[in-house]
Amino acid sequence: MLAQKPDWSELEPFQKTITREAFLRLLNTVYAPDGAWKPFIEVRSQEALVHPAGKPGQVEFRLGFASGKEGALPVTRYWKPAVPQPQREDHREKPLAGVTIALDPGHLGGRWAKMEERWFQLGDGKPVAEGDMALITARLLAQRLEAAGATLVWVRDRAEPVTPERPRSLRSIARAELERQGVTHPRERYDGANDPEKTATVAWQSELLFYRVSEIRQRAEKVNRELHPDLTICLHFNAEEWGNPAQPTLTDVNHLHLLVNGNCSEGELALEDIRRDMLLKLLNQSAREEIALSGSVAAALAQATGLPPFEYHGRRGRSVSESPYVWARNLLASRLYRCPVVYCEPYVMNSKAVYERVQLGDYEGTRLIDGVPRKSLFREYADAVADGVIGYYQSRR
Repeated sequence: MLAQKPDWSELEPFQKTITREAFLRLLNTVYAPDGAWKPFIEVRSQEALVHPAGKPGQVEFRLGFASGKEGALPVTRYWKPAVPQPQREDHREKPLAGVTIALDPGHLGGRWAKMEERWFQLGDGKPVAEGDMALITARLLAQRLEAAGATLVWVRDRAEPVTPERPRSLRSIARAELERQGVTHPRERYDGANDPEKTATVAWQSELLFYRVSEIRQRAEKVNRELHPDLTICLHFNAEEWGNPAQPTLTDVNHLHLLVNGNCSEGELALEDIRRDMLLKLLNQSAREEIALSGSVAAALAQATGLPPFEYHGRRGRSVSESPYVWARNLLASRLYRCPVVYCEPYVMNSKAVYERVQLGDYEGTRLIDGVPRKSLFREYADAVADGVIGYYQSRR
């Protein structure tokens, strides 16, 4: 939804930049495993042909392969990979010198938190709002990364949308989407968060288009057209089903995982924009950097939090790393951001342990929590991500 007509000419700079073997390996292990690509991509000895869904006789794009690794042309992209460099004094003190990092605190928070359905409150306790929590974490993380020499740019630095759209401006598109789903006479509004039929209302659909689609697409435009980072860090908190946000269900479950782009299904690749976006991400060759960076951050988060890995069952996620914490999913943000993305999903917001730590807020130093000295939830998160990113660049550079 809200996608522009794909411009296939954007793939032309990638001609002869990748070998046939590398192309197939990325398709089969990261981006479209289990043969999901085969109805749409015809791989020949020296080229790949991309076909529209259901039209194998037509060609959307023709990609020529490099004849060998040594003969591959350089990849044109706005981000720089971490590569070995001559030892420099400033790299000892500033290991992230020369690296531009975009911080993308997930969701919106503030006055938008309830609309996003990433908010709940117990009695008179502090509300648990993912967008606000992610922004607190991002500000703390920024201090660590800047101290290590990184240039910081912000995808979102306040509790306000990046997109100029609002739910009201998207109502006609919401009606068209409901009609496509078979809802021909939708109600205009829904009756509170617990309305069982709210998803079939124009109001709910227009809100969803606003914060989950238009907002993410606008962030991607900002990353790709304006910020041009070497790495984007997306900060989120996970959650289990909590039911009524005014009387949420707390759980004993708590876990951690990170997401990289990939694992497109055949049904998703039948959509032209997803097909083009997947190939653009594959051809700019961010997968190696993205998976390795995510593994480094996952290890640091696991050590700091002691959390077990979340495990996907079924088709939604796919393990693509030696790390049990790193999974591939076809998320809109990580697919559209044309650079390596570290997409963090630690902590279950409605777990009993995390809820109690949210109530403590942010603080310096440590406090005893269940007899163990712990940093604030936000500093623990920020410091672990910083340690993982810094450790990765130190090991590569």
